[in-house]
Amino acid sequence: MKNNKKGFTLIELMIVVAIIGILAAIAIPKFADLINKAKEGSTKGALSSVRSAIQVYYGDNEGWFPADTLACITLNAKYIAEIPLAKMPGTGHGDSRAVAVALADGPGWFYSNDPTAAASWGNFVVNCTHEDIKGRGDTAVLSPWSTF
Repeated sequence: MKNNKKGFTLIELMIVVAIIGILAAIAIPKFADLINKAKEGSTKGALSSVRSAIQVYYGDNEGWFPADTLACITLNAKYIAEIPLAKMPGTGHGDSRAVAVALADGPGWFYSNDPTAAASWGNFVVNCTHEDIKGRGDTAVLSPWSTF
């Protein structure tokens, strides 16, 4: 009688495990980078949404920007339902919805609500002085994120 043993040898299994390990070592850093890019893209999209809501408010109020920390644009969700989350990967800042009226390197957003500062009045930016993931940023302006 013939004895047929089917299956893989230990060497074949070790080679497959080694190949999977090499592929994982290549893929995991790329995956982490994609997560950070997605977070940054979410923040840039949120920035655009809030800026649009501020512009609609500006049009409705005959050329006046909100004078508070943007609570008036979220009131009854007339312009925007809520201030979105600012996610700043790679900066050391946590995710935040806070709106500051003094630019500082911190989490959340910065809104210039001072009508006497005509050059910056109504500007809404990320409250962070770090560069974005692609290394873009100019700290001479309000925020490296202000160009988005």
